[in-house]
Amino acid sequence: MANSRFEYVKDFEQPDGLLPNTWIVVRIDGRGFHKLSNHYQFIKPNDRRALDLMNAAAVEVMKELPDLCIAYGVSDEFSFVFHPSCQLFERRNAKIVTTIVSTFTAYYIHKWAEFFPSTPLKPPYLPSFDGRAVIYPSSAILRDYMSWRQVDCHINNLYNTTFWTMVQQGGMSNTDAEQELKGTVSSDKNEILFKRFGINYNNEEEIYKKGSVLYRQFELQEPKVAQSEEEGSAVPQAETSRSQQDKLKRLRRKAQVVVDHIDIIKDDFWLRRPWILSGKPGKLPGVPA
Repeated sequence: MANSRFEYVKDFEQPDGLLPNTWIVVRIDGRGFHKLSNHYQFIKPNDRRALDLMNAAAVEVMKELPDLCIAYGVSDEFSFVFHPSCQLFERRNAKIVTTIVSTFTAYYIHKWAEFFPSTPLKPPYLPSFDGRAVIYPSSAILRDYMSWRQVDCHINNLYNTTFWTMVQQGGMSNTDAEQELKGTVSSDKNEILFKRFGINYNNEEEIYKKGSVLYRQFELQEPKVAQSEEEGSAVPQAETSRSQQDKLKRLRRKAQVVVDHIDIIKDDFWLRRPWILSGKPGKLPGVPA
């Protein structure tokens, strides 16, 4: 591009690079989804179609961005995780966040008709998402973040399941159900579900209790000793050449992106899938060594 006297305006742009050697988590949330879900009559407390649509959009984001190593979704939110070695867009905050948000929104709208064929999208009730990036200095803190989101999923789903059961099956008003649940703990809610309505919360579908975990599937490994804190942490890593980065991306693209509903708080999930924290692709299932 030729220089011009107007080019000085570039000086007003501020650098927004995210700290090197840290985990990047881009968390997106639906904007105004309470009104949207009411307008399109989402089923309460959980609409499987809406959750599957969220997952389908997230899978496409994972496919388009091989730098992503794992994602976690619940309700109208999704967290996308980049390894500390990621150099996508030179780790520029705005570029990474806007790419995730716009790609996810595009696929969410594109795939809407697959999951809601009888209720086409119409203004002003169009889905949109916001997002922000947060950096975490170690794999231990990243795991705590992921655990926090899954615990939050369980707490919210138990409350919503109990609340809507009291309203839909118990004939209570929203206000009365909310008032009765105020100050209750998990055991209280489980007791209400079981004694009043014969519902064993443990038998609810895993997607509702644990959310959705997306990752690239390589051959599972037998759990070994716990991973050292230094691996995937803020410890500076050896510079990866462009050719090495391209090779890793090709390997990740070959791996299937799976949607799982599994416990990610315990060590077993991470130990059997070491490629997530190491950033090094494993062996593709069914492919000879």
